[in-house]
Amino acid sequence: MVAAGAGRPAGRTPTARLKDVAARAGVSVKTASNVINNYPHITPATRARVEQAIRELHYRPNLSARQLKHGKAGFLALAVPAMESPYFAELAALVSAEATRLGYLMLLDTTGADAAAERLVLDGVRTHLIDGVIFSPLALSADEIADRADQLPMVLLGERAVPPGYDHVAVDSVAAARSVTEHLVSLGRRRVAAIGRESVRGTASVRLDGYQQALAAAGLPVDPGLVRGVAQYGREDGRRAMHELLALPERPDAVFCFNDLMAVGALRACAEAGVRVPEQVAVAGFDDIAEGRYTSPSLTTVAADLQVLAREALRLLIARIEDATDGPESVQVPWSLQVRESTVGPR
Repeated sequence: MVAAGAGRPAGRTPTARLKDVAARAGVSVKTASNVINNYPHITPATRARVEQAIRELHYRPNLSARQLKHGKAGFLALAVPAMESPYFAELAALVSAEATRLGYLMLLDTTGADAAAERLVLDGVRTHLIDGVIFSPLALSADEIADRADQLPMVLLGERAVPPGYDHVAVDSVAAARSVTEHLVSLGRRRVAAIGRESVRGTASVRLDGYQQALAAAGLPVDPGLVRGVAQYGREDGRRAMHELLALPERPDAVFCFNDLMAVGALRACAEAGVRVPEQVAVAGFDDIAEGRYTSPSLTTVAADLQVLAREALRLLIARIEDATDGPESVQVPWSLQVRESTVGPR
């Protein structure tokens, strides 16, 4: 009788799994997964133990084999409101590149910020095609998201309330919006307007919170007449809202637009009305799209680290797919205020 394992290199485990690597290295499955997927924030000693265990067990994270064994499709999905938005287009490119690096293919689903389309994402209509989804909802509330019956692994994006039990990656929009408004106030502006109010409690609502907090801290009144809601978040919406503000008997001397596309439209409205930016009205946006770096004047804005956002969203999603997570995580993405000509003039 031939003993099990005879004829194989000593110590080799042909069917070594991720949990075997974790056990050999004395770490959690989640930590072993993070080392294999080359995520940061792993100590050199821990990384060395996991890599040694991988070598000893001859572990190979073969995607095709995992698909056959566990029924994985090898596809992930990214569901966003619109691809015509430069912000979401850039995010999609970064997520796709990172997914490819990790051995997955990324499918793109656009919802148009439509509630019915977003419910299709939640209901798992496409679950037989994908292993997990990164979802940026706009139309649905946290309660509606919580009602989903599908168990497909999901990571939520966006600066909004999320139901318990969900992984979430976002920018601290309250702090960022407060910083933009504080910047405008620091320039001596006293009638600071805002463009981008919304009805659903989401991204724009939290940016409105930051705007109002900054005004209150500066001892300035929050004038409802200086806050303009819009139907969409495009250039034309910003242009129209800015024309409304410029038509007021006492017009604003600064405006904070809740995204860069609306800020580009606001700049156009100022040019059409013969209003000088920033001398008469300072204009700021949010998102740091490439277009804003080439407007005249160039646009002051909030820049989120989208590379970190993409990496963290995929880290959380793959950990959940592999059941290598200890529970839901909420990750805040770094951001910075990019001060340009639209608020301070040429430098």
